[in-house]
Amino acid sequence: MPCGVGNKRASPERATLGHEHVAGLYPIVDLDALSSSTFGALAFAERVLRVRPEFLQLRAKHASAKETLELLEGLLPLCRAAGTLLFHNDRPDLALLAGADGVHVGQDDLPVAAVRRFAPALRIGISTHDLQELEIALDERPAYVAFGPIFPTRSKSDAESAVGLEALAVASRLAKASRIPLVAIGGIGDAAAKALSRLGVTGAVISALFGDSLDAVEAKAIALHAALTPR
Repeated sequence: MPCGVGNKRASPERATLGHEHVAGLYPIVDLDALSSSTFGALAFAERVLRVRPEFLQLRAKHASAKETLELLEGLLPLCRAAGTLLFHNDRPDLALLAGADGVHVGQDDLPVAAVRRFAPALRIGISTHDLQELEIALDERPAYVAFGPIFPTRSKSDAESAVGLEALAVASRLAKASRIPLVAIGGIGDAAAKALSRLGVTGAVISALFGDSLDAVEAKAIALHAALTPR
């Protein structure tokens, strides 16, 4: 392990898990989605982090390991300043090297047990697409479980079929019973945010954060975070 990684991975004081509810926005910095914008990943992240979300995720499906590691290392101090946990999508090795807090894995990625053997200190988020997958994931006792897509989404070309709000309500009850935070994924925007907040579910957002300027990105992050936070 590189020198200093242990210090870099100290978690923000505010962002501690061990409860069943995480409110607000879960922004995802998706490099493919950002490729058509006029601003870079770090500038985008700096604006969405102004709402101090519990989590932020880097999704870099087609970036090189070198580029991804550099971005994670750039995101880390921004997340620390906001008290936000930094997760990386798919690659626990890069998350560990960068000193990130966690890794988000899908159904076809490394199993949770393997990630824990490799990097026992990393928090783990798990994607699930139906209630059976959700129950299996909850038994793994992850940091959170993502469920969806709730609505049709254009952010993923290989997205599963939308499950809808009724299935999300069942998933929310199961997650609360297990005292594990639930994150809704897929097509989450302004119209869905209030419904999610009533269920006590946070929403992972990619495309609904985009605007034609960084000021617009920040304004959308503020609005979505407020709508996703129960009053």
